[in-house]
Amino acid sequence: MLIEDRELESGIHIDFVPMADVLFNLLIFFLLATTIAQVEREMRIALPFASSSGPISAVLRELVVNVDAEGRIYVSGQQVAAEELRTIVSEAVAGNADQKVTVRGDRTTPYANVIAVLDICKAAGIQEPYLDTVLPD
Repeated sequence: MLIEDRELESGIHIDFVPMADVLFNLLIFFLLATTIAQVEREMRIALPFASSSGPISAVLRELVVNVDAEGRIYVSGQQVAAEELRTIVSEAVAGNADQKVTVRGDRTTPYANVIAVLDICKAAGIQEPYLDTVLPD
């Protein structure tokens, strides 16, 4: 008498190719997203040291103002005059009352240059402008 072996074959099959495709798509997305966010940080600004510094947040509403060693003001990679900065910040505050502004001053620039930018931001309606720093090595 012949007895059939009715043992169930393993019916579970996991296909890893679609999972790998999804992982590569996510990897590409995040690489591109972080590359675009680096535009403001690519300027040659030597930030001062601070023991409690943290990374720059990538908030979409944040406006980053750079002050280089010679005291020139940059917004979105473009050099602007003080009056242009006042206009940019005023328009940003008019569109968003909770507008955030980060001021990145080169550590070798005179403090008066950074204060001038902070003063413009405060006069334009920014309640709490932020000063950006880096951790010491």
